[in-house]
Amino acid sequence: MRTKIKNAFSSKINAIGLPVLALCWVSFFWGTTWLASKEGVKHMPALQLAAIRQFIGGFLYISFFLFKKTTWPKGKQWKSIFILSLLNFVCSNGLSTWGVKYISSGLGAIIGAMVPLWIVFISFFRGERITRLAVLGILICFGGVCVIFYEHLLDFIQPDFQFGIALSIAATITWAFGTLYTKKKAASFNPYFSLGLQMFISSIFLFAFVGATGKSIPISDIPINSWLSIAYLVIIGSVLTFIAFIYALQRLPTELSSVYAYVNPIVAVLLGSFIFGEPLTTAIIFGGSVTLIGLYLINFAMRKKKI
Repeated sequence: MRTKIKNAFSSKINAIGLPVLALCWVSFFWGTTWLASKEGVKHMPALQLAAIRQFIGGFLYISFFLFKKTTWPKGKQWKSIFILSLLNFVCSNGLSTWGVKYISSGLGAIIGAMVPLWIVFISFFRGERITRLAVLGILICFGGVCVIFYEHLLDFIQPDFQFGIALSIAATITWAFGTLYTKKKAASFNPYFSLGLQMFISSIFLFAFVGATGKSIPISDIPINSWLSIAYLVIIGSVLTFIAFIYALQRLPTELSSVYAYVNPIVAVLLGSFIFGEPLTTAIIFGGSVTLIGLYLINFAMRKKKI
């Protein structure tokens, strides 16, 4: 009897503990990938780095599923995979990687967390109602962003800073479209295999773009720092953390599994200050906190509306 109770208790702990542990992993390590991208793009073209990262990550996923003799996607599943590879990896991942070449990793992470804001705006223009709580969240977000950018007003004179901000915002908008498309076209196809195919397909598009525009350097000229960044982004960012993310998403309530979105920017800002000496000012701390509170309210309003 004791053995049965012990086994049942152990199973329950594993059922709760492992997904929470996976969520903690996602919350911390996806925050560190902003710093890895920042370090990598210091020494090579950003889109070339994104292409190499996604090629290797996609290749590893596909190789694993080929070894397991997993069934390939069929018919309309391919259409969804192609569209998501363009939205989530060519545009969102590619543009956000390019963006941190011109702005701090912490600022890029804060902008990257603003996906729920764009989801609300896109839904509104599609004719959906916005709740009062969501409007309050938007206003709080706007106030937080104003505080953050107050001390960057002079930076906006610099074309590179403007370009980095524009790229980062565009990256979050395309991720929002990708999120909405995923919800609308949710398929039963293996999400891990789909992820690998999206990465691999996106790398082909990115390689084609950097080749056509001449925005690349020879492989032999890529310095060791960039290769170490790519290795970290592939192993930690593209493989282990994505696996942990999907695992947590499938086993935890939505309100809990979305916690990572609020922790990532905090990790990026703190480590960016500690490792790269990026400014950790009162405006960034206060404005970032206010922005994240606004984003939480928007997320809460969206979940409440579904209920």
